[in-house]
Amino acid sequence: MFYAVRHFTRFRYSRPVWQSNMEVRMHPRSENTQRCFTFQLSVSPRSRIFSYNDHIGNIVHYFDIPEAHRHLTIIADSLVDVDEPVELPRSLGSKAWAEIDRMIEIDDYWDMLMPSHFARTSPELEAFTTQIGVDRRSGDPLQLLLGMNNKLYSAFSYAKQSTTVDSPIEDALRRREGVCQDFAHIMISMVRNLRIPCRYVSGYLCHDASHDDRSTDGATHAWVEALLPDLGWVGFDPTNNLLAQGRHIRTATGRDYADVPPTMGTMKGSADTELQVRVRVTPSEAVLPPDQEFASDEEWSRFLEKDQQSERLLHAQQQQQQ
Repeated sequence: MFYAVRHFTRFRYSRPVWQSNMEVRMHPRSENTQRCFTFQLSVSPRSRIFSYNDHIGNIVHYFDIPEAHRHLTIIADSLVDVDEPVELPRSLGSKAWAEIDRMIEIDDYWDMLMPSHFARTSPELEAFTTQIGVDRRSGDPLQLLLGMNNKLYSAFSYAKQSTTVDSPIEDALRRREGVCQDFAHIMISMVRNLRIPCRYVSGYLCHDASHDDRSTDGATHAWVEALLPDLGWVGFDPTNNLLAQGRHIRTATGRDYADVPPTMGTMKGSADTELQVRVRVTPSEAVLPPDQEFASDEEWSRFLEKDQQSERLLHAQQQQQQ
């Protein structure tokens, strides 16, 4: 299935800032059952954009804006083809735990086994793990992870704005509610405690009327991938009690959210910041169809030109004051 993805991000500042440096992780990965055919990144104020591949294979774009500005707008357009993965077996058998131990002994999965900034153990996590009965005696690895996916979904409510991007997992564990990032961090922490390599996945989920997803349409999404014998990295979406399949579009993987935020940067100046993010994922043949929520390409061009005119005016005013 082809998907057209448009990811809109805008930072508004209460007063001019300058020397903005930004990294962007919005380029869908091309691997396994997913292929990114086109990707275009637009920035206002205009800036030259560079890219590199980080140590995990994520494509990172970066740019800087030295002059003063009161907004920063980033628009990423992608065309991605995602196939359905191979159907999983019902179980991996009694020898699967020994095979996992052998895998982590001979290969380097240290990053995805050790605690990380957001995915780490705590008394609250250990109490929850005991409550839902998660340990290696609970079944073979695949069945245990499927059960964990379901139990997290059942034990927690999805509540928008109940936590922030910097919230520790203890906040969600105490409240029994959170967003997709919290669900992912809690599951990663429990899976790593079982000595199964597990990583965080940042991306998008295509919502439609035929699926009753709890996660929010119009936003980014997060889930986890665990490494299993003979299967490789298998995706689990505890927010929606799903296996990550044809509707999940992967942009970046890491130890947790701290490795793969869609935008990360710095700027000089003292200003309050207002952040606006909108995401649209649409089944597509080859083009990005316009709709009422997101403007057409021609309208986006006029929108960006208006922003650029305001920045030129600000720059001219500053030149006159010097």
